Amino acid sequence: MENELVALETEGWHALSTGPAEATAFYARVLAQEPVILLTGGLRITDRQQIIDSMGGPAWSAFEIIEPQESYPGPDVGLLTYKVRADRAGTPYTALLSSVYAKENGEWKLALHQHTPY
Repeated sequence: MENELVALETEGWHALSTGPAEATAFYARVLAQEPVILLTGGLRITDRQQIIDSMGGPAWSAFEIIEPQESYPGPDVGLLTYKVRADRAGTPYTALLSSVYAKENGEWKLALHQHTPY
């Protein structure tokens, strides 16, 4: 069970770094049925299809997950926090991220994701 969420989150970053088709396909598979995404500027998105569509933007050219920490408050809930250092079109991005995964039909699904740039 340990590092399961890190592997899933890394797979997501790889998809986001490959291209729009890969990113939207990944999140269509992994996103929970009732997700919440919290982003910079107070943006809160709860529409599943809108979240999937938003993942189809320009690809990241590089990323590094730093100091990931997983915890499991219950058998069907997993928490992942980490720092990310990424780059898109020559613009660096650093943030503290948190993801909450919940099991749906025995599979981890991304229920809540939040970015805090720093």
